[in-house]
Amino acid sequence: MENEILNYLEAFQICDSTFPIGTFNHSFGMENYLHDWRIKKAPEFNVWITNYYRSQFKYGEGLLTKICYEAIKHDDFEKIIEYDNSLTKATLALETREGTKMIAHQMIGLINRIYGNSINLLNRYEQAIDDGKAYGNPAIVFTIFAHYKGLKQSDLTLMYGYSVASTLVQNAVRAIPLGQKEGQVILNGLILLLDKICAEISELDEEFLGANAPGLELAQIKHETQASRLFMS
Repeated sequence: MENEILNYLEAFQICDSTFPIGTFNHSFGMENYLHDWRIKKAPEFNVWITNYYRSQFKYGEGLLTKICYEAIKHDDFEKIIEYDNSLTKATLALETREGTKMIAHQMIGLINRIYGNSINLLNRYEQAIDDGKAYGNPAIVFTIFAHYKGLKQSDLTLMYGYSVASTLVQNAVRAIPLGQKEGQVILNGLILLLDKICAEISELDEEFLGANAPGLELAQIKHETQASRLFMS
């Protein structure tokens, strides 16, 4: 039991919002909603992030953790590369694609610094990125690490979903701005939503990967030409 708890703590460190991999630099389109005054205070932000989780997360990185975990269990590395390519190419906004790749690169580098290049599958994924066969996605990186640590798929999807929510809420606290207390209330609501979304993800297969809400993607695309910006995406 002690080792199991340590494995979960080590996985949580990797997906914690304070893990220095650059996630604080990205709003994934939220800043464009701020720019257009569609997000003004906590209620509008709560609507935005709820829709983000019900669409872009659910059919994107959330589903990606599930199908990549299954690919790892079946020792099917080529499927992981296929999913990496599919989701990257389905992401229309350049900044979102580039931001995702940068975060994955930083995550791999720091994991290897901590664990001394001891995770063979992660090394293989990094080599595929270096060889131009994959782009890099932090959800894949975390799934590889969490599987290495023996986490269940449902648990790692919840943990990864929480990490994204925590980061986006903290970015909103800075940018809108939200009060820290308001942010924590919203985050708690997202925890309950994540439980439902992860149950829905368990019923999905790879055919749903990359489905998205047009409004979210349009905001991410428009952010590329936004004159005044706090975030990179």
